[in-house]
Amino acid sequence: MKKLSENMKETIMDIFDHLHTHPEVSWKEYKTTEYLTAKLEASGCRTRTFSDCTGVVGELGEGSPVVAVRADIDALWQEVDGTFRANHSCGHDSHMTMALGTLMLLQKQQLPKGTIRFIFQPAEEKGGGALKMIEKGVLDDVDYLYGVHVRPIQETQNGHCAPSILHGSSQHIEGTIIGEEAHGARPHLGKNSIEIAAFLVHKLGMIHIDPMVPHTVKMTKLQAGGESSNIIPGKASFSLDLRAQTNEAMGALIQETERACEAAAAAFGAKIELQKEHSLPAATQNKEAEAIMAEAITDIIGEEHLDEPLVTTGGEDFHFYAVRVPNIKTTMLGLGCGLQPGLHHPHMTFDRDAIYIGVEILANAVLKTFHKAETLASANTEAS
Repeated sequence: MKKLSENMKETIMDIFDHLHTHPEVSWKEYKTTEYLTAKLEASGCRTRTFSDCTGVVGELGEGSPVVAVRADIDALWQEVDGTFRANHSCGHDSHMTMALGTLMLLQKQQLPKGTIRFIFQPAEEKGGGALKMIEKGVLDDVDYLYGVHVRPIQETQNGHCAPSILHGSSQHIEGTIIGEEAHGARPHLGKNSIEIAAFLVHKLGMIHIDPMVPHTVKMTKLQAGGESSNIIPGKASFSLDLRAQTNEAMGALIQETERACEAAAAAFGAKIELQKEHSLPAATQNKEAEAIMAEAITDIIGEEHLDEPLVTTGGEDFHFYAVRVPNIKTTMLGLGCGLQPGLHHPHMTFDRDAIYIGVEILANAVLKTFHKAETLASANTEAS
């Protein structure tokens, strides 16, 4: 496979610099979509955009197999140096850059018959972007799907890569405690929502499911009371963050969390209302796609830099593709890049040269997939 030239590297870094300095939050990636569409069309791709959501799909070639590369395009909304703003602290700017770089590099190769599809998906941080792409039929005819995510130093070192990222399942729950207000001098007449919340935190800490499967549940937001400190607050709102390494464990964790809320409410004669917000499924391993990615990594950076599949407690809506469209063979490249202090930190940084490695690995994986399909088709023809 041809490697990246210095001119291509310069172009790729210009793309990254633009995307990094023009972040947009989930479902509002309008300028990002315009920029990506222009880049895809300038590269000769057929493109598809959507009237009711952001994101763009670019395509080269025709026929089967259909091999797709997916990149998420949204930024986070967070406080950076005292100001809230959109910020690419999860590396999606680099993911978009690697997808476009993969397109550029593949165009320098001799491509076998088939279709290459580039899916630039919105709203990964909201957990709904992948579902929207599935709804649009973007994945209906896809045979193989590859993704990529930069990894923090806590998971792997710079220069190393994993052929798959085995994210866990996550579930976010919004809750409302409905007690009863009272005068601060007469607590016996009220039902203090803060005390109920404190009791609930205690009950959540007593949840026990299979200890062999990593899992956590914790309260991440609590709001109660107003300006007057002499009023016992009867109402409070809270958020819960649930994590589990398997989908089965997540089912058990949700059930126990609901029981804990029921117990806390009953203990005070109050009500607790729950609303499940966005959830993400745990990864399912596809050994075939994983093996292709492992070969691609070994070709580019050597077997000594190939890690085992990376197990992480984070969540990713990429895994909806495998769950909802089970015929697709998927895997996600875990790119070691010296990322620190961590994902979602407002000042997250990484070795940007790792982008070039990611481009070459993804392009190599796509080529290997096509060659594998071509070899299989030839063997079937001979056998018949």
